[in-house]
Amino acid sequence: MDFELSERSEAWRDKLQAFFDREVLPRHRSWLEHVAGKGETAPFMGELQQKARAAGLWNLGLPELADNEPGTRLSNLEYAPLAEIMGRLFWAPEVFNCQAPDVPNMIALQNSATPEQKARWLQPLLEAKTRSAFGMTEPDVASSDATNVATRMVRDGDEYVITGRKWFITGAAHPQCSFLIVMGVTDADGDRTRRHSCIIVPMDTPGVRLVRRLRWMGCEDHVAPIGEIALDNVRVPAANLLGAEGEGFKVAQIRLGPARIHHCMRSIGLCELLIELMMVRSSERSAFGRTVIEYDTIQRWIAEARVELEQARLLAYRCAWRLDQAGHHDAWRDVSLIKVAVPAMLQRIADRAMQVFGAMGGSDDTPIHQALAWGRLLRIGDGPDEVHLRQIFRMERMPTWSIANSPYLSARPS
Repeated sequence: MDFELSERSEAWRDKLQAFFDREVLPRHRSWLEHVAGKGETAPFMGELQQKARAAGLWNLGLPELADNEPGTRLSNLEYAPLAEIMGRLFWAPEVFNCQAPDVPNMIALQNSATPEQKARWLQPLLEAKTRSAFGMTEPDVASSDATNVATRMVRDGDEYVITGRKWFITGAAHPQCSFLIVMGVTDADGDRTRRHSCIIVPMDTPGVRLVRRLRWMGCEDHVAPIGEIALDNVRVPAANLLGAEGEGFKVAQIRLGPARIHHCMRSIGLCELLIELMMVRSSERSAFGRTVIEYDTIQRWIAEARVELEQARLLAYRCAWRLDQAGHHDAWRDVSLIKVAVPAMLQRIADRAMQVFGAMGGSDDTPIHQALAWGRLLRIGDGPDEVHLRQIFRMERMPTWSIANSPYLSARPS
């Protein structure tokens, strides 16, 4: 395994970094004022997206693009360092049309949609002309076991009638969200992994109701606002079924692999920023006659953060490499490993950064409290830690020897 970035990848990273430094970062305070402060749309977002697309920095996280689909066709490993750069600002991925949940939804549509579905739903996403969401989690069941998903999808002639409630749906409360991909039960008596299907539901369909906009630990996702959706006898054409009936898990897994690794890649970039913030803050503050950075405790926190970050980056790069080499099905162990390791690391580093900053770290003046909340959310979203740890354990091979006859242990007296 060679994780050295190719010349092509280095060139794309340098190009993105230059664009980020020149066009994105200088607008951060304006973005905070308009979007986080007033709840408005950033007035410059359209202009930035046009510039990014003109520079070729568009749809960077989609390795498999058709000839008529705009983008760079970077591999997962080539995309990883670019995602890190974007991860330094929560809103930066939107500039390059690389934001969740739209990219995973694009991948699901690429793999499972019909040509007609792609023309109607995928193409506008690729062009950033609309936004989307994926409705799986439900308030009344333990959605960590996706076979519990209870929303009903009943076939009625050439339509499906959908009844249920979904919540913590990333992007569902965005004003430009035009459709949901909904997972529900189509065969209640079928095998537990073949009972569910996914279907495209336009947001303006009668019976679709945005119940409320949700926050997480007091923080709001301004890029992809989280929503709770009620589906009351919603009728959609059977032609909106994504994949075949009973393939809901297949569709969901196709999109979850990239979603998980992209979150982790961006989180690594966020942790780089947190380390920089700790370095600068502690060098500018004095306590008890010394600058804070001179204290062993602070030096240890920063050093430990660096160790953890470099370990996590290598795990993420290996996962990206394996996705490129073997595809999503054979990379599940690696995806689970980084999904457990990276959010926990983000929480630890954000907690240290908050301690270094003091009260300021918990205020809206810094991104630290949002980073802490984001790390905690990732330990639940897209599969909680416990599910991934269970999956990792199941992939461990049982040794063929027993304790009694192990060649690694001393002989026991008879």
